[in-house]
Amino acid sequence: MTKPLSIGLTGGIGSGKSLVAEFFSLLGVPVYTSDVEAKKLMQTDITIRESLLNEFGDSVYSESGELNRAELANIIFNDAEALKKVNAIVHPQVRLHYQAWLEKQVEVAYVIQESAILFDTGLYKNFDRIITVTADTEIRIQRVMLRDKCTRESVLERMSKQVAEQTKIDLSDFVIYNNSELIIPQIISIHEQLISL
Repeated sequence: MTKPLSIGLTGGIGSGKSLVAEFFSLLGVPVYTSDVEAKKLMQTDITIRESLLNEFGDSVYSESGELNRAELANIIFNDAEALKKVNAIVHPQVRLHYQAWLEKQVEVAYVIQESAILFDTGLYKNFDRIITVTADTEIRIQRVMLRDKCTRESVLERMSKQVAEQTKIDLSDFVIYNNSELIIPQIISIHEQLISL
């Protein structure tokens, strides 16, 4: 069996990329969710743990060994350099974990790695194809405010730190529009194209 195609799935905050990933999973496509796996690895991976402790001190893990997410979030919230350090520690381990996961995927035409930061990190270059999920800015703002119970300003702040939507669209092989359009026909169309490659 040949190695499956590696497909990157991305989109800005509130675009609906996680929902799209779930639909691909229902079609039998193996999906690796980078954010979920990164959180697990920050808890279990010794390399990450030691690096975070060395960089940020004992407060980032509790006495029982649990990652102190609130403390880490507090450290990186307004410190771009601290965020870069965390990313430099975590992302290489996630990439290795994904590669190990990918090796175990057999008898499938393609797999998907869902990640919000494929373009921010340059990782998009490592995939055979890229799918971007997009929606109008106002729709995305409303979704995130409802989901996260946060202010419009905080959503706009988070959006400002992400790669521009048009850039993502321009660099993608497929785009799923998640405004009022039906997304399932778009997903099925992309799925049919990918399994025929």
